[in-house]
Amino acid sequence: MDVLSVRNVYSDAEKAKDKKAPIGADVTIENFTDEAVNAIDLLDDLDDVDKKTKNTLLKVGVDTEENNRSGSFLQIDQSNVFTNNSISDSIEVMGMEVALDKYKWLEDYLWKVVKPDADKYTAKTALREQETGVTSGYFVRSLPGTKEVMPVQACMFIGDEAVMQTAHNVIIAEENSELHLITGCATGDDIASAMHVGVSEMYLKPGSKITFTMVHNWAEQVEVRPRTGVKLMDDSTYINNYILTSPVSTIQSYPTAYCDGKNSRAIFQSIQGGKKDSIIDVGSRVLLNAPNARGEVISRAVSQDESKIYSRGHLS
Repeated sequence: MDVLSVRNVYSDAEKAKDKKAPIGADVTIENFTDEAVNAIDLLDDLDDVDKKTKNTLLKVGVDTEENNRSGSFLQIDQSNVFTNNSISDSIEVMGMEVALDKYKWLEDYLWKVVKPDADKYTAKTALREQETGVTSGYFVRSLPGTKEVMPVQACMFIGDEAVMQTAHNVIIAEENSELHLITGCATGDDIASAMHVGVSEMYLKPGSKITFTMVHNWAEQVEVRPRTGVKLMDDSTYINNYILTSPVSTIQSYPTAYCDGKNSRAIFQSIQGGKKDSIIDVGSRVLLNAPNARGEVISRAVSQDESKIYSRGHLS
């Protein structure tokens, strides 16, 4: 990304730092801190986490023993504490800081399918990158012509009180490749209040396929704002599975797939279980911008107790 582009990103973000999202409950960002509260040591082995955390991670599909996995990534609060990039020859898994240092071209993928001025949550993520010089989150890439059967697992874990966790993830499926990704998001048992903002940008090259499964298990008073954009080229397929069955304060997510290639296909499937006084606003949007592009939006939701669920969908 050239100097002018970088300047424009942060200028746009600065203008949007107080911009409310067009849908979903508004959250006061100032109630949370995006600074590291406690120092977190790097892990030599994912299985080195304590037993309680291990059980929490397993609930969201993250196996600390890494059985039947092609790679692993763990971020706790704002720190990348573990990455395993050595399991598969077909998949690259790195923290974004490592990836940006290794691949200068990766900058050209930042803030292209999710805009920094979309709302105050994306703006905060972009401005934190500028202020700290650090891009949190993960980079996952499948190499051209490869079809890895085993999934990569990535986990966003909040371990401190009142933390606003931000992440900027980039996933690339190169031409004629296939990638499976399980992302598990969770909080420690003793967390009463926190916030998570995850910006994910996905790029599917011609003939590629990504299956992206997201499992959320947040604490009852956590505010969650994922922001996801997906760009599909010719003959590519994107399958998104979303699962939430635990109580949460509020969650608002509206991922958008841009089917810009002919014969491209995007499928969004979600299972939402509302409990207690959760406010769940989860939908998806598919923009069919090329010949024979196709999209599906399937949602299954059950609201219990005093919970509210808003299930949105847009195909055009």
